[in-house]
Order: sequence, then structure tokens, then C-alpha cells
Amino acid sequence: MSEQQPISEDEGLKVSNQTHLLAIGLERLSKFTRQMKDFEGILDKIAEVGDDTTARQTGLMKTRLRAVTPSITMIGQVKSGKTTLTNAMTGHPDLLPADVNPWTSVVTSLHINAELDEDAPVASFSFFNHDEWDKLVSTGGRLGELAQRSGADEELEKVREQIATMREQTRERLGRNFELLLGQSHDYGYLNDELVQRYVCLGDNFDDDEEDENADPSQQGRFADITKSANLFFDRPEIPMPICIRDTPGVNDTFMMREQITINSLRDSHICVVVLSAHQALTTMDMALIRLISNVRSRDVIIFVNRIDELADPAEQVPEIRESILQTLKDHNGPADPQLVFGSAYWANIAMTNEGLEHLVKESAEAMLNWAEVALEGQGEPNPAEMVWRLSGVPELYDAISERIIEGVGRDKLTHAAKQAMNIVQGLQATSNVVQLRLDGNTDIAMNKTDLVSRLDKIGPDSQTALDEKLGQIMTNFADRIDRSNAQFLDRAIESLMQHLEKHGHDEVWQYNPNGLRMLLRSSYQVLNRKYNTICSEVFSQAAHALEQAYKEAFNVPVEGFLIEKPNIPPFPAPVSLGQTIALDLQSTWWKRWWKRKRGYRAFTGDFYDLIKAEVDPIINEMKGHQMELIHEAARKVLHDFVTEQRNILLDVTEKSSVSAGDLNNLFGIKAQKERDKILNDIFSELEVLAQSGFESE
Repeated sequence: MSEQQPISEDEGLKVSNQTHLLAIGLERLSKFTRQMKDFEGILDKIAEVGDDTTARQTGLMKTRLRAVTPSITMIGQVKSGKTTLTNAMTGHPDLLPADVNPWTSVVTSLHINAELDEDAPVASFSFFNHDEWDKLVSTGGRLGELAQRSGADEELEKVREQIATMREQTRERLGRNFELLLGQSHDYGYLNDELVQRYVCLGDNFDDDEEDENADPSQQGRFADITKSANLFFDRPEIPMPICIRDTPGVNDTFMMREQITINSLRDSHICVVVLSAHQALTTMDMALIRLISNVRSRDVIIFVNRIDELADPAEQVPEIRESILQTLKDHNGPADPQLVFGSAYWANIAMTNEGLEHLVKESAEAMLNWAEVALEGQGEPNPAEMVWRLSGVPELYDAISERIIEGVGRDKLTHAAKQAMNIVQGLQATSNVVQLRLDGNTDIAMNKTDLVSRLDKIGPDSQTALDEKLGQIMTNFADRIDRSNAQFLDRAIESLMQHLEKHGHDEVWQYNPNGLRMLLRSSYQVLNRKYNTICSEVFSQAAHALEQAYKEAFNVPVEGFLIEKPNIPPFPAPVSLGQTIALDLQSTWWKRWWKRKRGYRAFTGDFYDLIKAEVDPIINEMKGHQMELIHEAARKVLHDFVTEQRNILLDVTEKSSVSAGDLNNLFGIKAQKERDKILNDIFSELEVLAQSGFESE
């Protein structure tokens, strides 16, 4: 249920007067968006030489391209400066509250430059539903379930007490509205800082009379405890294309609610920015972060080391921190060779607010001058605001993001669109050949239309059947393989446990790392990925070939080099659920408590097996179930859309073959037809270049 709130025209966000700085670091993305505009120009040319059907096709392609919105998910620990950095990246230094209460678990999606309907809300806040809230309260959330399974009664009671306290405070604050609000969303036609803080930030200054349903709803943090997600929409002209930046809760929280929320956010993300504090870099507290990003493609991970303004000697310390991070990632099987960016969200917001160097804390100013000697070497002498902005690291971060957008979702969408456009042009060229022969008096060129339609109608179902059978087989094999991997892991763990007990007894705590299981599952997933790509390529190619043959046999009209381009294979999602915490990841406290409760070897082995199986089953089931459904459906949709599009093009050629020669002459004419052919040939040459590279990187 959604509740539309009143629109207030005089409300708005506080915008920095230095937003021009955002363009620094986005030069490559700006160039790419210009290339996308140039491609739209090519589509317009195609529409001009085509008919109404062609215009509809190219118009739809332009709409889809403009809707491409790369998503960047920001993850990190509480107090890493992640939210402050996000604010600076949007040009709104005070947009999101950076000092949120530790309970807050809101994913805030900032939709920048999104195309909205006129009456669409620009701020939408969704609340936890009854089931989610009940699960949190009754079990203690994810951590409560883990505690219950592992027998950590003291920890379980602690979690329940904390949640009970939160629940009562929430009830007091919201009064009788509390139950009614669960499962709802609040939508607004305006957006300002006060509104955001009402849902995202939890303050402490609440009136005592909170049970009054007429209490002032504008209080800071009033709905924060029950808010699950926030979607905010605004424009920033300096950012050259629509993007979505997701600010996620810190992953180190009391009951691990945030971990699952962050995992869900990463599923839909193109780029992951991990924000670390320069003082901590990668400590043992960040192992949860390493587990999460280890299951995202290395190329899609950027690490931003924040708070270098708090270092005594950044020029000397940054290289040391870099080496330490890379070594830690290597030691714990993290992403190989991730890009590291060093900076300061504090400096970025100083630049954005144009407060000047005189407003810097003395130690921070000294750190900035120290870092400037290294970071700005050879870059001339920028003005003070630009200098601070560059030293903040945000331009370098945006450049890294731009590179990944261009080489990832940008290139994929543009090359896919170029291939679609090539197929449309091929259809128009085929039509031209038919027209030319008809104008020349050759009427014996068409096969029976009924036969052609029958043949085209068969290509789609046959292709889908082939795809379903082949993907179904490899997915069944994948499910069997990860089940075996899980069983083997448990067997090896039990054997290791027995050897430990026989050698040391139960006085010495046994250690066992579940990362071995994660590696086995990840390896199986990578094998599936390769097989998936091979099968999609084969089936898509076979469908394209079948369509080519249908054309060639339908008309006795040779088209030199006639080739239908197969569609791009849809991207294979990362197995982010593998980053979920397993009981053994918490060995420092939980495992010792579990160990001390056991009595007798049989209790150790039997309870251990049940504990880990219960922990891993949700991950296994997610990979075998929902993940496979999404992958399969994505491939089916691409194939269906491709065959449908090509079917329409070929039927259009058929229609032209049945028009009388006199009507064709009136439509095209000999001279116009030749000019049209030349334009189509030129357009096709341009599209071939785009289909190969997608863009010019430099």
C-alpha cells in the first residue's frame, strides 16, 4: 500500500554552489554519452529512410538507451565515511545524515537524472512488512537464528533484549499508527533534507507524548526504525547520464540485518565501491566485506580508502596502506588487483561547500598540503576549490566508475543496440532489393506468404525449446555438483574434527574455515557461467541462421553479405549470496561458546553437522533456485525479443514484395531508391564499427 503525501512546491534540496566540480573526473563518461547521442543520430537516419514500422523500432531503441542507468552500490562499515562520500558525489553535502543511529538499516537509492512521469513521486520510503518485522522480533533476525542454532543462549538473549528495546521505542514513537504503517510506503512530490532525515536518520529529541496520533510528523527520524528503503530522485546536469548510487547500511551491526540488505543491493548493482577508513584499512572486522566483494567480479570492485585527512603523513603512509590492503586481500582470497583510490570525503565536502582552506582543522590542512605534493605533481596550479576537490579523491573515483560503466553496461547496451540497428538496416536493404526488382519488372520473387509465416512461427518455439533443454541440463548438473561439494565439505570437516578430538580432546577449541566451501561453490558457479555463455551463443547463432535461411529461401533476391547479427548474451549475475556469514566465520566468540557446551564426541560431530548444514542450506537453495530462475528467464527473454523483432522485419519485406510495381514507383522511384541504398550502405558501415567496439575509449 502506498500513501501519496501532499506536494509542496516551495520545498527543495540544498544544492552546493560548487557543483561544477562534479564534472572533473567525468570527462570519459561525458565523451561516451556524446557517442550515445551520435548513435541516436544514426537511428534517426534509419527512421528517415524507413517506414512507420522502422520509426517505431528505432524510437523504442532510443527510449531503452536513455533508460540505461548504471547502479553503484556503496558498502562499508559504520563510520567509514561512506555516506559523507555519497553526499559529496551528488553535489548535496547535507543530503543524507551521516550520523545515523546504529539500528538504522535503510538502503537509500539516489536516482540521478532519471526520466520520470510528470506526476511521479520524487521521494518514496518503504517500510518493513509485518512478516519481516515479526521475523526480526521473534527470532532476533539473522544473528538470532544463528545464535539459536549454535546454542549461544547468552548472545541470543542479548540480541532479543536489544530488539525488544528498539521495538518498544518504535511503538512509543509511532503510537497506534505503528501496526498500520508496516508494509506501506510514503510517496512525496518534493524532496528536501528535513524529509530525508524523517525517514533515514534517528534522532534523540522526541517529545514524551509520542502516543498521540496527532503528534508532529516532521520530527527527525520519526519513521527510521521501520523504514526499509528510500528512493530519492533529483537531477544533476554535471553528471552526464542517469546513474543510481545506493548508500547501504554498514555491514558490522548487532544482528546482521544489514548484511542481507547489502547482499540484496549488490545483486542489482553494476559497480561496487568499498569504503574503508585509512586508520583501519582492512582489519579483521572487515572480513565480512572481503567475503562480500570476493563474489563480485574484480573488475567491478573499487576500493575507496577514506579519511586520509586524519593521517599524519599521507605521502608516506598511503603507499604502506595500499600494500597492506592488497596483501590482506591476497591472504583472504579477496579480489585480485582491485583499483584503490585514496581520498577524503571531508575534503570533498569542504570543496563542495566552498568554505575554503581557512575552515580546515589544522591537522587536516597539514595533511592536505603533505598529500598535495604527491597527488598533484605535474597537474599545474588549480584554483583552491578545484585543488581540494582533486585531493579529495572523488574525481579519481568518478573516473574509475566511468571506466567501468563504459566497459561494462555501457558497452553492452550500445553494442547490443548497434546489432539491432544492423539487423533493421539489413531488413531495409532486403526490402530495397525486392523493390528494385519489382521496379525492373521482375514479379517472380516471392514465396507463398503463408508458408513463410508458418516457418517463422516455428523458429521461435524451436529455439526456445533448444535453449530450455540445454540450460535445464547444465543447471541440473550444477545443482548436483554443489550438493556434492557441500557434502564433501561437511565430510572433510567432520574428519578434521574427529582427528582434533582424538589428538587434543575437547579442551582445545578446534578451528575450521568455511571459505573452502565458498571456493568450491564459486568454482562450480564459474563452470556454469562458461557453459551458459557457450549454450546461449550456440542457440542464439542457430536462431539467427534459421532466420537468414528463411529470408534466403523466401525470396530469390541475393543480398551481398546478408547476415543477421545474433543478440548479446545477457550478463551472468555474481553469486553474492556466497558472502553471507556462516557460523564458523564468527569463531572468535560464538564458536568457543558452542564448543564449551558440547559433551561427548558424538555431540560435537552430530551437532556440528546440523549447525553448518542449516547455515549453508539457504545459500545452496538460493543458488539452485532463485538465481537459476533469473538467469534462465533473462536468456529466454533476449531470445524471444530477438526472434520477434526479426520476424517482423522479414514479414515487412514480404509485404513490400506484394505491392504493385506502380505503387512501388510512387513510393520510392528509381532515383530515390538508389539514394536510399547508398544511405543504407553508409549507415551499415558506421554500425559495424560500433557493434565491434561499442565506443572509442580515447
